[in-house]
Amino acid sequence: MRYAVWDGGSAVFRVSAHRHLRQIAHLSIVGAMLLLGGAATQARPSIRLPEIGTPIEDGQPARPVAAWNDFCARMPSECTVDLSEPTQIALTPSVWRLLSSINRRVNQRIKPVTDMAHWGVVDRWDYPDDGFGDCEDIQLLKRRMLVQRHLPRRALRMTVVIDEIGEGHAVLMVRTDRGDLILDNKTNAVLPWQRTGYSFVKREGQDGLAWVSLTNGTSPATTANR
Repeated sequence: MRYAVWDGGSAVFRVSAHRHLRQIAHLSIVGAMLLLGGAATQARPSIRLPEIGTPIEDGQPARPVAAWNDFCARMPSECTVDLSEPTQIALTPSVWRLLSSINRRVNQRIKPVTDMAHWGVVDRWDYPDDGFGDCEDIQLLKRRMLVQRHLPRRALRMTVVIDEIGEGHAVLMVRTDRGDLILDNKTNAVLPWQRTGYSFVKREGQDGLAWVSLTNGTSPATTANR
């Protein structure tokens, strides 16, 4: 009789111990998951936004390069200014990641080639849908991709500069609440306009078809520059 009672007690004890071990194992798994999750969170690099800069100073209305007029005649919707759109973008970490990603991806994807070699003319603005293009073609593609990701076209302005070798060059100016940033096929870094080393000549206007002159630089006849 004592044996029977003791045997039953042992069974109860074994069941209780088994449940206790299962609880310990479950808590250990949960704890490990939390630790791994915390480690993953800590390992993920934080997004460092650029320092707050200043917008580039606008000047008088300016005429765009002739190749831009030809581009707009072929693709008028790409040149229309929607006055309901904002003129600046709030530079959040997600927008900063998007700008950096698009700039890098397009630079890697499009093979630089002059307009003469590509189109047989000195200067032509178009989309590099065949995988080849020069500076303005590459920036137009970046702009299109950013618009497709719901950034306002009115804050994405095609811009003409004089580059480090004294030639006409096209970049994409992104107007943000932290200053004007430049997407450029010559570098994967998205830079404030002051840090590019370029002389800024003119950019698309934000209120109509006319462009606006910028800080300095004589307007080049073309932007035929890879």
